[in-house]
Amino acid sequence: MAKRFPIIAVIGLGTTGSVLASMVARSGRRVIAVDTDASALDRAGARLADTGPGTVDLTTRPADIASADLVIEAVPERMTTKCEVLRHADHACAPDTVFATTTTGLSVTDLAFGAGRPRRTVGLHLFPQGPTDRATAVEVVGTPLTDDSVRTDVQALIHDLGQVPVPVPDRAGFVGGALTMAYLNDAATMYEQRYASRDGIDTAMRLGCGLPRGPLAHLDAIGLDVARDTLHALYERTGERRFLPAPVLTHMVAAGLLGSKAGRGFYDYDSPDADADAAADPSDALPAARPVRRIGVVGSGTMATGIAETCARAGYPTALVARSEVRAKEALAAVEHSLNRSVQRGRLTPEQFASSMESLTGASGLEAVADCDLVVEAVVEDLDVKRTVFRELDAVCGAQTVLATSTSSLPVIECAMATGRPEAVVGMHFFNPAPVMKLVEVVRTALTSRETLAVAHTTATALGKRPVGCADRSGFIVNALLFPYLNSAVALLDEGIVTAEGIDTVMAQGQGYPMGPLQLLDVIGLDVSVAILRTLHTTFREPRLLPSRPLEQLVAAGHLGRKRGQGLRRHER
Repeated sequence: MAKRFPIIAVIGLGTTGSVLASMVARSGRRVIAVDTDASALDRAGARLADTGPGTVDLTTRPADIASADLVIEAVPERMTTKCEVLRHADHACAPDTVFATTTTGLSVTDLAFGAGRPRRTVGLHLFPQGPTDRATAVEVVGTPLTDDSVRTDVQALIHDLGQVPVPVPDRAGFVGGALTMAYLNDAATMYEQRYASRDGIDTAMRLGCGLPRGPLAHLDAIGLDVARDTLHALYERTGERRFLPAPVLTHMVAAGLLGSKAGRGFYDYDSPDADADAAADPSDALPAARPVRRIGVVGSGTMATGIAETCARAGYPTALVARSEVRAKEALAAVEHSLNRSVQRGRLTPEQFASSMESLTGASGLEAVADCDLVVEAVVEDLDVKRTVFRELDAVCGAQTVLATSTSSLPVIECAMATGRPEAVVGMHFFNPAPVMKLVEVVRTALTSRETLAVAHTTATALGKRPVGCADRSGFIVNALLFPYLNSAVALLDEGIVTAEGIDTVMAQGQGYPMGPLQLLDVIGLDVSVAILRTLHTTFREPRLLPSRPLEQLVAAGHLGRKRGQGLRRHER
């Protein structure tokens, strides 16, 4: 069968255009690569020098596209610029030539009318900064007037190019743009507010969520000017504050700090060792920490047993306190089972297993942690329960003991004020599963002493973790950035215009995330997710933080995600 679209023109040879031209040439097709900037054409020529069996004709003359069967515009994210390019293409090309626009934030429908051929225009939303070692998702955007044959042929082309086509309607940001740009904008705002450092934000999202890169590095890769223009287009189209570009983006663009393509953005790419982090982590200048010889863990659930296992494996004598002797024995058995699996998988030697179990003891009374230098509370995520535990710990523990809460979203200061030593209370938010996940968010309140912070950071490092400091605010870093994104994905599903599989495919195979947002919600647990969203909404009062209707309905029906076999998707048990 003859190739669909044997001659393809690509207009605009920035990042997206160059990626497209390379993909098309590798498929054996002829590419007409157009850029009116001669220097951009030279740079693109160097990138496209070895692209496989296809041919690439480089030109600065837009009229050279006359023979193309498909014209793809990949020029900057401005409606007037794109429409002008497409109108010129309409005059130059045959009536049956198909047009594609690579917009993220603009209306494909408006661009199709601006081009003069609404029935033969589609959108192609690529993720050129995503993974390159496997097939990635490409959103194929149809308008209400797009011919079915055009949709079918363009989706088939994407498949021919070795990518995964995901059909989506023409809504603001489609799937990938809407979810990603709001998340990146939130991260820029967090940095601008000096809530956490540049490295802290990026490290937290990489280690806490398994993302291929942090959000600020992602913005640098996109280009801060491109990100700002895309956000502006989405804001103009929707009026939603989540898309209003963070002022820091506008400021950096005005200063010429456009990201990796300019050599400097949030990071300095010309001098990688330079410290360009204007919001440095206060932990960088902490005093030497008091030694921690013994650690206590209060709780018997998954997080408590995981933290206790982590401490014991690191060689710390560890006391685990549960509500009863029975629960304490069950918790020790859970740790033993987990350690046994590590031995079976070759991650732990029998000698290390024996040493870890010898380091661990269980009890039902808090007196067992009285002589500990650090006690980590990991009980149920209920503020009243946690405050009671902290009052009791304050009464039994020595004056030098540091008390930490592993809460994921509750205010640490509320736990601290239940004691007579608020300066010795800190948040240490471990991530599940604690023995595997490398991140620990170290949360400081307005009263936490620098000596306490030093103990928390030093101990986390000794446990083999990467501590990241942040202030005491609901959600800390990871949950504050993650859950608005997850909630928006559910709201998108509730519109009924994109399938759950389509949403997850775009984010997993487009952005290279470990899993799609709906799959991740099922893993976390919908009940847990609703509770975190409610806490975030109580703090920030933003409508987008109210749990989406399907989440509330599924939790009410007992469909809590993977642990119950049914959530946003069905799971084998």
